[in-house]
Amino acid sequence: MEIPHAQLSDEALRAIIEEFISREGSDYGLIEYTLEEKVEHVIRQLERGEVVITFDTVSETCNLLSIL
Repeated sequence: MEIPHAQLSDEALRAIIEEFISREGSDYGLIEYTLEEKVEHVIRQLERGEVVITFDTVSETCNLLSIL
């Protein structure tokens, strides 16, 4: 199930993004980004419609998926 990011509170959205970032590791190539920069990158991707938030009712987990 897709969850519209605009319907989440700022705190819930940030928690989902931070959890996803920490799960995916920190290999971002030649440039190291701070956690805040990584969160902002994901928020911009959500706003541009490049990424969506999904919720799996079976595992009760959220995920971020690229739709490009």
